[in-house]
Amino acid sequence: MIKYLIIDDEHIAHEIIKDYCDLLPNMELQKNCFDALEALQYLNKHQVDLIFLDLNMPKLKGFDFLKTLPAPPKVIVTTAYSEFALEGYELNVMDYLLKPFSFERFLKAVNKAMSSTASNQTLSSGVQNPTKPNRLFFRGDKKYTQVVIDDILFIEASGNYTKVILNDDTITIREKISNLLESLPAENFLQVHKSFAVATQHINSIEGNRIAIGDHQIPIGKMYRMNVNGLLK
Repeated sequence: MIKYLIIDDEHIAHEIIKDYCDLLPNMELQKNCFDALEALQYLNKHQVDLIFLDLNMPKLKGFDFLKTLPAPPKVIVTTAYSEFALEGYELNVMDYLLKPFSFERFLKAVNKAMSSTASNQTLSSGVQNPTKPNRLFFRGDKKYTQVVIDDILFIEASGNYTKVILNDDTITIREKISNLLESLPAENFLQVHKSFAVATQHINSIEGNRIAIGDHQIPIGKMYRMNVNGLLK
């Protein structure tokens, strides 16, 4: 379960973010905070995995609030002001959503935050949380499915669609393979063909121009042979 906090002085922003989160499984709202001081008071006694943070708030601005946290959780900025984007990335925010933002853009930000390998830490004591499995939400067959990244065997391009192959399931999503690879951890996935990228941890064997993963045979493209050779060194 992903525990999240909304910090924004506008009620409509809380409603939009919560409505978006309610479309996704395992997203649990902990509290609606309408200024940063209220959030600080809550975080002194509780911990969360993710914060949706507005910038232009009374009493204490969003980034000033963020600088007070010794070990902040993952943060997605939600704001109408694009000029503060650079400062946000310097503070290691996961993503920067400009209002108004679509659900698709929101989903991309949440996926980015969830797939990050950065360690979460508690806000009250600074003790590191146990490592949690990295997950992504995929939209296929008119529903959103949460997938553990380590369960993905390989992905396969199919025109403007991409198939995500799991041990016991296949999810087809309307997204190009190049875009999907951007949301997956680069250290875990290797493109071996213009239409295929594999999870290196699931490779059983490499023989000739084929990679065996379970019962699947994935071709190695000539242009990607050097990528595969790098695994063998």
